[in-house]
Amino acid sequence: MIYVTKKVSFSASHRLFNPTWDNEKNEEIFDKCNNQNGHGHNYVLEVTVKGFPDPDTGYVFDLKKMKRIIEDHLLKFVDHKHLNHDVDFLSGIIPTAENMAVKFWEVLQEKFEPASLHKLKIWETENSMVEYFGDKVHIQLYDEQ
Repeated sequence: MIYVTKKVSFSASHRLFNPTWDNEKNEEIFDKCNNQNGHGHNYVLEVTVKGFPDPDTGYVFDLKKMKRIIEDHLLKFVDHKHLNHDVDFLSGIIPTAENMAVKFWEVLQEKFEPASLHKLKIWETENSMVEYFGDKVHIQLYDEQ
């Protein structure tokens, strides 16, 4: 088994806020990430697929094609957007890096055949990141963000 990773970046804003909590609890839990107008990050996303090299090309998956898939199915929807308001597939969730990883997986999971999606890594800052391997995770949905 061989693993191939494509790294891309995007900029987006979000607000971490649980609409079932009062302002005091949101401030206590989410601190400055609860800014009513949101705040931004320059995210780095690493998408890793796994598989066996094609005997004719030597590729597990063509990196140019991988980049195009990530751009067409994900980046064009999140880059320079407010994740709470502008991204349909994130609607109703708290857009933490953890929840974003699960939703990004759902968007990308079937796009890399014959290889398969192995891991998503989202860097929110240069010191903070989330890894997700596709395990079933329940994300709480809220009516209002």
